[in-house]
Amino acid sequence: MTHSTTSASKVKPDVTHGDSSLESEQADHCYDGIRELDNPLPGWWTFLFWATIIFSPFYFLYFHAGPEDRTIYGQYETHKGEIMVIRFKDIGMLEGDRETLLKYMKEDEWLSVGKSVFQANCANCHGAKGEGIVGPNLTDSKWKNVSKIEDIAKVIEDGAANGAMPAWKKRLSHQNLIVLTAAYVASLTEHPVPGRQPEGNREIKSWE
Repeated sequence: MTHSTTSASKVKPDVTHGDSSLESEQADHCYDGIRELDNPLPGWWTFLFWATIIFSPFYFLYFHAGPEDRTIYGQYETHKGEIMVIRFKDIGMLEGDRETLLKYMKEDEWLSVGKSVFQANCANCHGAKGEGIVGPNLTDSKWKNVSKIEDIAKVIEDGAANGAMPAWKKRLSHQNLIVLTAAYVASLTEHPVPGRQPEGNREIKSWE
């Protein structure tokens, strides 16, 4: 008596179960004996795909090429600016002169405003504590573009180093933000932290 054996790897299941209509719908793919049916994509999926493509340029033009206050972030910045204007009524329009900067270096309530501006806009280059990353260390006594305290406000306002330090006079919503940020930057020298090596050739040990 002889027995014929068939390798399990050669056995292909009959997925059609005798249904000739399924044979015509099968794709020319077969993996581990399983054949793929060539079914079309669902109508809802195709609709969403094309609707997304058609919608995307209008979305881009509206939110990224239109006025800044169309996004949630833009509305937040506008609202924050309006609140600052209300708060600044108590102190009026500040000038970045020596007396003003020395005064607000010692007023924690307003110095915190300058700190928040610094953390949001300057920390990426100068570090969260002013220790310097790409930009110079602001906590040591060496300065590149500053010889007196009022120069800090001018550098923030007009920029420096051919644009390496950008001008912020058109980016910040109020003049007082520049002055208060300058006061905060000046205060950093009172708390030196390790970081980027000194780069400036002007040594300023005290603003007084």
